[in-house]
Amino acid sequence: MTIFENRERGFEQMFAHEEETRFRALARRDRLIGLWAAAQLGLTGEQASAYADGMRQSAVSSHADEAIVQKIRTDFEANGIARSDDQIREKMAELLGTALAQVRSEAP
Repeated sequence: MTIFENRERGFEQMFAHEEETRFRALARRDRLIGLWAAAQLGLTGEQASAYADGMRQSAVSSHADEAIVQKIRTDFEANGIARSDDQIREKMAELLGTALAQVRSEAP
């Protein structure tokens, strides 16, 4: 195997690892934002966990952050909680940083 082939393989492995880390961090972020929203809605325990799991499932099926923002905004509006889309997006960005740190600390 040539040096070029070794480098190419190394870059491919690095890319695959980064994509896996990104996917895991987004899934973790979706759960964290679900738990945050559940707490804002006054849900605790099993109800909060079920809400967060539902958030993660809707994110996976739609592949869009906007679906999460819309779901949270709709649920908040139905419960009289005033949060703008920008506030929700800011919280999502904050929790993505938290999720990335958690995922990276778990990596072997």
